[in-house]
Amino acid sequence: MTLGIKGGMRTGFLWIEDWLDRAFGPAWNPLYHLGALGFFYYWIVAASGIYVYILFDTGTTEAYDSIEYMTVEQWYLGGVMRSLHRYASDGMVLMMVVHMLREFALDRYRGNRWFTWFTGVPVFWLVIASGITGYWLVWDKLAQYLALATTEWFDWLPIFGQPIARNFLAPSLLDDRFFTLLTFMHIAVPLILLLVLWIHLQRVSRSRIHPARGLALGTFAMLLALSLFKPAVSQGPADLARIPAEVGLDWFYLAGYPLMDIWSKGALWAFTATLTLIVAVLPWLPPLRRVPAAVVDLKNCNGCTRCTEDCPFNAVSMQPRTDGLPFEWEAAVNASHCVACGICAGACPTSTPFRRASDLVPGIDLPDRSLRQLRDQLEQAAAALSGKARVVVFGCDHGVAPRDLALPGVAALSLPCIGALPPSFIDYVLSRDLADGVFITGCRKGECYQRFGQRWTEDRLARRRDPYLRARVPRERIGTFWAAPTNRRRLVQAVESFAAGLGAPPPAPGGPERPVGAPEASTEEAAAHG
Repeated sequence: MTLGIKGGMRTGFLWIEDWLDRAFGPAWNPLYHLGALGFFYYWIVAASGIYVYILFDTGTTEAYDSIEYMTVEQWYLGGVMRSLHRYASDGMVLMMVVHMLREFALDRYRGNRWFTWFTGVPVFWLVIASGITGYWLVWDKLAQYLALATTEWFDWLPIFGQPIARNFLAPSLLDDRFFTLLTFMHIAVPLILLLVLWIHLQRVSRSRIHPARGLALGTFAMLLALSLFKPAVSQGPADLARIPAEVGLDWFYLAGYPLMDIWSKGALWAFTATLTLIVAVLPWLPPLRRVPAAVVDLKNCNGCTRCTEDCPFNAVSMQPRTDGLPFEWEAAVNASHCVACGICAGACPTSTPFRRASDLVPGIDLPDRSLRQLRDQLEQAAAALSGKARVVVFGCDHGVAPRDLALPGVAALSLPCIGALPPSFIDYVLSRDLADGVFITGCRKGECYQRFGQRWTEDRLARRRDPYLRARVPRERIGTFWAAPTNRRRLVQAVESFAAGLGAPPPAPGGPERPVGAPEASTEEAAAHG
């Protein structure tokens, strides 16, 4: 049942991503930048919060009056800042929830990715706690309701000497020290949140904490327009002599509060604790078969650092040489961080299929999906090809399945990530006449399951990143198309078009020339330009 739910969610996300790609392009697709947008909203909340704090007065009456002043009297700046503070906070919650649902649907939370998921759970609760304390500071009817409901809920736990809810039963029981403490909490919790976010990203190299500039400006303009046309307002001053009869809730932060009026306090604590525990241990439900981590062969490692630079999860590091060879460094793999994507093997300069004098054992490789096995599969598949336009397709496990590319004259091979393909394999196919063309595919453009496989592959083909595709390789015999599993038909059409072009006559003399060494436009780019 879980697999069915996850599969349905995955298909839904892939279709939505495809629609957003068409509307905004991969660079501005918000689903590709959920974490970065969350960080962006955090900084909006922090900046607007500083301004609000400057005008805020602590006190049982001063708190509400100061908020009303900035909302009504200084609406053009203070009111806008308060509204930005509110809506950016809501945006943080929205980005967090969608981010977690998407990572679950795409199965990017299990195995050695557990750490990022697990540390994301306290991030969620810290954001919620920060928002709730912020609503208290307004000290309107909503704040009074939240204060009473929350403290009654906490009073159920046997950790306080006397009920804390009693402080909100009469005006004489509440003094200004409460607001001083609340202000401290509202500032301290976001700072703790920032620390936990830093921990959250420790196993992710080159983490994206800034969205694309256009996306950032667009979402900020959206928040600003919302702040101007529907400003955040208070719900009347709190009055401890009366119980608020009706309040409006912010469903991003306060969606659980109606349950306090339906369930018992103990039942709600049990539900919250159980749900939190289930979400936290999801990476181990059910246990995932552990994939062997990459291994280093020091005889073929010269400490060039390319594997370290390309690893998406900080699983490969360099350490002083231990085997006596005349090199300063050697690669070392942290198995608890490695997700077996193979990108390190694709980056190793010794990962060349041309090796015949010695066995194909690169400096770093995957033990159960080695490059030697890939070469054997390639040669076997290529031997079965026939026709005027033989094509070898290299894809990845998270894109369109090879069986869906079972076309005449086409052999498809899958890697754990397209970034695991050394450029020398493309040279090998074409120079040894194993096929007439090589087609590269993988995850949808801008969203690689292993984070950087697609990007590193494009850079290697364009000779912007080691290991380079050799200049002698004819670029017109290489095609690319990045596609999600839901784009199978478009990928098949791209491969068929590429194969048809291989048998086409050469362009007439006098046509536009391509600079020496410049990469040929991909099939995907050609289609985009008509």
